[in-house]
Amino acid sequence: MSKPLRSQPTRDRILAAARDTFGEQGYDRATIRAVASRAEIHPSMVMRYYGSKEGLFAAAATFDLQLPDLSAVPHEEIGKTLVKHALRRWGAEGGELASLLRIAVTHEGARNKLETILRDQVAPALAGICSGRRATTCAALVATQMLGLALTRFVLRLPIVASLSERTLIEEVGPKIQAYIDGKTRS
Repeated sequence: MSKPLRSQPTRDRILAAARDTFGEQGYDRATIRAVASRAEIHPSMVMRYYGSKEGLFAAAATFDLQLPDLSAVPHEEIGKTLVKHALRRWGAEGGELASLLRIAVTHEGARNKLETILRDQVAPALAGICSGRRATTCAALVATQMLGLALTRFVLRLPIVASLSERTLIEEVGPKIQAYIDGKTRS
């Protein structure tokens, strides 16, 4: 059994301060100095342990997609339900998920966090509704569609996508997600 690091109490204090700071100010407005001040340490210590604001965010943030119980949704409505839920979660106040996606493009720690979310939250939710061996493929295909939608609407804020109504996105993208779930993606 390994001994805890001597620095662990400081690391824990930094992470707690980061969670509070990112939660109150959002990713863009939060600063390393604000986190350090709240943790009552010098900003250089934050950088020493986490390397950058992106690394700190990836280490500190916890992301719960709060996926609905898909077994309680009529099977033919699962695709639309997932799109509706995704639009609300990704567009939520504070924009933590959008910040994670923005950072994941260039930061390995954030990319790993995103992979963990997909593996630990999305894949199990879909495993119960996609047939056995297809569950992993289904989760991967759903992720491509949902992450693409999130990237273009909430990170890049492309006007052509951002201007679409939630209803339009649910009605148009939902059936594509449903096709992945049902395994009907081949022509």
